[in-house]
Amino acid sequence: MSAIKKEVKRVTTKSVIEMKAKGEKIAMLTAYDYTFAKLLDSAGIEILLVGDSASNVMAGHDTTLPITLDQMIYHAASVVRGAERALIVVDLPFGTYQSNPQEALHSAVRIMKETGAHAIKLEGGKEEAEGIQRIISAGIPVMGHLGLTPQSIHQFGSFGLRAKEEAEAKKLKEDALLLEQLGCFAIVLEKIPAALAAEVAQSVRIPTIGIGAGNGVDGQVLVMQDVLGMSNEFHPKFLRKYANLHETITQAVANYIQDVKSLDFPNEKEQY
Repeated sequence: MSAIKKEVKRVTTKSVIEMKAKGEKIAMLTAYDYTFAKLLDSAGIEILLVGDSASNVMAGHDTTLPITLDQMIYHAASVVRGAERALIVVDLPFGTYQSNPQEALHSAVRIMKETGAHAIKLEGGKEEAEGIQRIISAGIPVMGHLGLTPQSIHQFGSFGLRAKEEAEAKKLKEDALLLEQLGCFAIVLEKIPAALAAEVAQSVRIPTIGIGAGNGVDGQVLVMQDVLGMSNEFHPKFLRKYANLHETITQAVANYIQDVKSLDFPNEKEQY
């Protein structure tokens, strides 16, 4: 008799909005492949973001700009196959939506049709309003992204703290309200003052997910490789490492090399 598979209740855009209403914090991490998506999902993560940060951590680029829509679709489809419970959100990469609402809709439709993901994320506020409106009108959930928007890094000139000045903070607050009005189900707030992020979180009914934005928001997101300590090169103030896989993996590989060279691996029990 075959075992009965336990039904897994999927996290949805509706359920994360309900989490905010109940005061329950939301945990979100990035994922880019099947194996890690399966691990993070089984641990109970609520949202998996297939971030354009894949350009950095998977492909070795200095910025998020080089990654293509086809590459994002490849990563997203892999994550979808690995996750049974988490809400899966996919970044629209640079050049696939900015200032062209029809292209924004086309890019979002491709992601939804070709990956099986549940929502898309894009950077920007008022300047992207028409594209966001078209995507949402097509029935595709949208997560916004304000503050430090890495796709605009050459305009900013650095990855430093955003919205420190009154004018930029005012625009960010206005953009957050606009994103809610347009129908976004959540907003990422990246690298802005904690007091400003808390004010924004209180001003909107949809969840705010922070990265370097303090604890007054409705949830947190970090890059998976950073959380797991897979690199020794990235140490921002907002990052807490929950493991040291850099040391674990390099030591494991060093042990494997030594065992191969000394003829210890494979031993007699590991042969046919």
